[in-house]
Amino acid sequence: MTFTAKSGDNIYRILQNNGLTDSHFIEEFINLNKNKLGKDNALIIGRKYILPKLIESQTDTIEVPILDVPQVRFITEPLFGRDAEHVDLIDQKLKGGVFYLVSGHGGPDPGAIGKIGKNVLCEDEYAYDVTLRFGRELLRHGAKVYFIVRDPSDGIRNELYLRNNKDEVCYPNSEIPLNQVERLKQRVDAINVLYRNERQGTYKRCIEIHVDARNNKKNIDLFFYFNEGSKNGERLANTLRTTVEQKYQLKQPGRGYTGDVSSRDLYMLKKTIPTAVFIELGNINHARDQQRLIYENNRQAIAKWLCDGVIEDFGK
Repeated sequence: MTFTAKSGDNIYRILQNNGLTDSHFIEEFINLNKNKLGKDNALIIGRKYILPKLIESQTDTIEVPILDVPQVRFITEPLFGRDAEHVDLIDQKLKGGVFYLVSGHGGPDPGAIGKIGKNVLCEDEYAYDVTLRFGRELLRHGAKVYFIVRDPSDGIRNELYLRNNKDEVCYPNSEIPLNQVERLKQRVDAINVLYRNERQGTYKRCIEIHVDARNNKKNIDLFFYFNEGSKNGERLANTLRTTVEQKYQLKQPGRGYTGDVSSRDLYMLKKTIPTAVFIELGNINHARDQQRLIYENNRQAIAKWLCDGVIEDFGK
């Protein structure tokens, strides 16, 4: 029996899905496919792999008591980097959910640029880091996630000042054009092809993450946009906004929250087939908003809060 690897697949998940749960199947799978695997035995998207055979006698074993010990389940996503690529699956709250995550700009376009002293802040780097963290949280709850903008070298980073580079690609591995219309069309096409080919999932959402640029005196909270007429998009945007506001009230009582939800006539919102929401994380030029971006724990908190909002919307 064979299968063709897709985004998010890894050896452990494939074996589990096919009932090959014994540990020796991992070694057997690697031996069967040793010339087809990537670094650290990662599956390569689009490549065909052979599954080990489940011999009937292997199930004919002496029954042993089942110990009340939770089974450790995890998947591997190399995009997260060596320190974060192993993702523990903690529950199935988002099983049946498929997400197409897009971080703004990338490749030859860094997007909005801010400064802290001599340090340059590039929108695409911070949006990408939050997007990876957000996707990782979704995966932990059983979702299927496609990262449309991809950087094979960055991974999830914990530094204050994220180094800018231009090696991001568009799914699966296409060079990102400088022209804005071409760049957006490339992303829409990638999402819509994945959507049409996706056989699983009853809840499919495209979420795009950006950082805004305004004058350095304009402090803003997270803003959410949806395509006019999209009831599902409006509901998701409102649920995300409410969730973030509640988290701030809990963590910083009395802070207040001014981020809002509105419809916007944006290319990505109009052209993607799955319901889409567009998020602005803050003003890259404002000192207070910059703290939201540069500190690793703040980026992680945003990712976790957005995931909590998605879980609530998924439940509806």
